Amino acid sequence: MYVLILLILGLCLGSFINAFVFRLHEKNNKKYSKVNLSILNGRSICPNCKHELTPLDLIPLFSWISLKGKCRYCSNHISAQYPIVELITALLFLLSYIYWPYAFGASGMFLLCFWYVLLVGLISLAVYDFKWLILPNKLVLWMTVLWLMCLLIVNLLVDQFYGHLFLCLLSGLIIFGFFYLIFQVSNGKWIGGGDVKIGFLLGLIAATPINSLLIIFLASLLGTFYSLPSIVNKKRKMNSHIPFGPFLILATIAVFIFGARLVAWYSSVNI
Repeated sequence: MYVLILLILGLCLGSFINAFVFRLHEKNNKKYSKVNLSILNGRSICPNCKHELTPLDLIPLFSWISLKGKCRYCSNHISAQYPIVELITALLFLLSYIYWPYAFGASGMFLLCFWYVLLVGLISLAVYDFKWLILPNKLVLWMTVLWLMCLLIVNLLVDQFYGHLFLCLLSGLIIFGFFYLIFQVSNGKWIGGGDVKIGFLLGLIAATPINSLLIIFLASLLGTFYSLPSIVNKKRKMNSHIPFGPFLILATIAVFIFGARLVAWYSSVNI
């Protein structure tokens, strides 16, 4: 029962992410000056013909499949981004619950609820950066504040308050400091300013210095695997910009959920 609820919730929030990212980016675009793009009271539209969508057009995943990836009103293709984001969100919601690394006590359930909210924000940032190579400052700031509040509340419920909080802050400074150093040394050529700013948030989520280093390693590995085929095929140059944010975010989610298991596995292999 919980699995079905989480899958449906994930699909619905994945649909929300698609709408949120689009509206956030296009809110100042003159092309949509006559359209209400407010995330609170605006109506969803086709980005091509601007026709308002009905509830039948907005059923996560099902609408895209039933319409064969085309708009009902103008027949233009609808990006595969929409069902992909919905499926990824649903999958991450389910994995977070199945492999939740904490006990399902009061503090654990509280953290899980906060994690789901944060997960929506992280996926939104990943989609935004993947499409436009930008990590919106306001969204990063609000998510950092949200997670800091969560950490403060959760850490107040455990005995080693200062120890846990100190490790989280130290982890945030490790990723932030590492990326800031790279940014300064390369004069912004090797890494973007947005990656530096989000580094502190991702370190807070990592919670330990070891996990912070693991995030940097996994993100670099994922970025290399993504870029290498196009570099070999000469479709991309070595100095071409790639959206590194999505790989950082994916690595952070993986480490948050599976970090303890990965560290334990690595330790057992190297004993």
